Amino acid sequence: MTNPLPAPNRWRPWAHRTRLGADVALAIPLFLLETAWLVLDWMFGLGMEVWAAQGDKAQVDAATLAHINRVWVLLVAVLIVAVLAGLFRAPWTAIAHLLVALLAGLILGATQHQWDTDHAPSPGCIRYSANC
Repeated sequence: MTNPLPAPNRWRPWAHRTRLGADVALAIPLFLLETAWLVLDWMFGLGMEVWAAQGDKAQVDAATLAHINRVWVLLVAVLIVAVLAGLFRAPWTAIAHLLVALLAGLILGATQHQWDTDHAPSPGCIRYSANC
């Protein structure tokens, strides 16, 4: 009787864990690059635009909205890469991207809160009296 041929090994990303060296070698530079992008975009992308507006409310609003949109794009990209890292079983890369996603979410929340408080309608008159 002959021995049957072994089943061919199919390579699937979730079948084997990514090597530690490759995982860390990818996680650290991407973490540093994404955090540096967030910091530099906040300093130069938003800060310099607000400085250049010199008090013009429309330009400041446009710069803030552009900053919010750029952070949203980075947040989505980082979450996609974190899912891919989880699929490829690269835990350090996934953790690094989740930390960047948390940082981007905090920045986005703070910027959105600042936007909401700057553009809140005036409370108006809440008493019914002659001096309203």
